[in-house]
Amino acid sequence: MCNNRLMTYNWQKNDWPDFRYDLTTIQDQLDQFEQRASLTSGQFNALNERTRHEAIINMMVTEAVKTSAIEGEYISRADVMSSIRNQLGMNIEPQQVKDQRAKGVARLMLTVRNTFEDSLDEASLFSWHRMLLETNTRITIGAWRTHAEPMQVISGAHYGEPTIHFEAPPSSRVPAEMNRFVQWFNSCAPKQTNAIASPLLRSAIAHLYFESIHPFEDGNGRLGRAISEKALAQGFGHPILLSLSNAIEANKKAYYSALEQAQKSNEITQWISYFASMALEAQQDAEALIDFIIKKAAFFDQYQQHLDAHHLKVINRMLQEGPKGFEGGMSAKKYSAITGVSKATATRHLQYLMGIKALKQEGQGRGTRYHLNLSS
Repeated sequence: MCNNRLMTYNWQKNDWPDFRYDLTTIQDQLDQFEQRASLTSGQFNALNERTRHEAIINMMVTEAVKTSAIEGEYISRADVMSSIRNQLGMNIEPQQVKDQRAKGVARLMLTVRNTFEDSLDEASLFSWHRMLLETNTRITIGAWRTHAEPMQVISGAHYGEPTIHFEAPPSSRVPAEMNRFVQWFNSCAPKQTNAIASPLLRSAIAHLYFESIHPFEDGNGRLGRAISEKALAQGFGHPILLSLSNAIEANKKAYYSALEQAQKSNEITQWISYFASMALEAQQDAEALIDFIIKKAAFFDQYQQHLDAHHLKVINRMLQEGPKGFEGGMSAKKYSAITGVSKATATRHLQYLMGIKALKQEGQGRGTRYHLNLSS
């Protein structure tokens, strides 16, 4: 038997969906986010066009990979990168993408970004759902859920005593609930009748509201985060360099705990405070990305003429991991696997790269690892 069967959820309360919050306790967080986001936008706009384009693609790739990881789906960063570049026409010859899920989530990222100014409607949400789950043959895609059984978020099912963390409105209520959600989302957009001044506040409410309805059989978390990013873009007047999913995935337990707590009441000050803290972490990641891209450009300015095709292949693979660096560092064995050269040749190449100070060494003997020297 499941626990928590008698729990009353937010949508079952008389004040649903009239969310309440105390701005006096969260205004500083909202202001801090807007200030830092504006500062980052200024730094971003100061970059040259090629570097800006690279930053945008890197952030979209991160969002695509992490929003899937939150739901337990692990897709290749390389496949997402190739898919985005293919769809943007940046590859002279389209690169092969092995994981079809990468194509769908990449298409979703681009669509959300390119149509951020558009009003939200049922057709666009159905389209997003099809993009995201086009390879899923187990469920109905591009339509609201219709199953009679309850839509529940459960843990512990494998151990015989599952716990219900949340139960969404029955499927019969979804069309009306989503019609009301869409009307709310559009009416509180900038310059509209009930505009919410803070982009982050609107984003936080939109995410909780959508997740509480849980209108699809699958993909609700990923689409809910896409709606949050759309709200932020509309609030700032342009897509911002940010990955909410990257910050959420770093501490999924806190995210699910905050969401579960928020879905017990329509007083959501605590949820907004959590969401703002998480968004500020995402903002710090964006700042780190810009710093990384600037250092990357300086690195190639300094070393490009000293690198052959093998060197470039390995360095580009290391850079693909972004600001956090190539996990575990580069070794002769990894270098050989990436380039196809012998281990002895790989060792010579690594020693050469360290000699020109393109790499720095960590450890000794079999534990020797190499990292890019971006600080040079």
